[in-house]
Amino acid sequence: MSHFNASRLIIATVLAIGIPVAALAQYVGPSSQKVTTTVADILKNPVDDQEVMLRGVILKKISKEKYLFSDGKNEIRIEIDDRDFPAQAIDETTRVEIRGEVEKEFMESPEIDVKMVSILR
Repeated sequence: MSHFNASRLIIATVLAIGIPVAALAQYVGPSSQKVTTTVADILKNPVDDQEVMLRGVILKKISKEKYLFSDGKNEIRIEIDDRDFPAQAIDETTRVEIRGEVEKEFMESPEIDVKMVSILR
């Protein structure tokens, strides 16, 4: 068996049995896309699916997986899946960093679909 065929067989086997492959990791370095960091910027010019990183506090729970977030100057509604919360408890005084995307639906105020919550020390 040639080296090329052996490599293809190994790759096919790895994919078939579901072993995680390093090539599936995501790039986490700098981006050419500007990441918004203030609630005022989002409220002023909401762009659907725009990546955002905000620091502040989660003021209160509004409904299932919906919360009110403040960066200290402005407030915006956020959506956080239960599985995306850190293991440590968070209250309205806990400073956090949230990362996610703007969701701008027609005739609704923008909100942030949060993908990651980190507690700031």
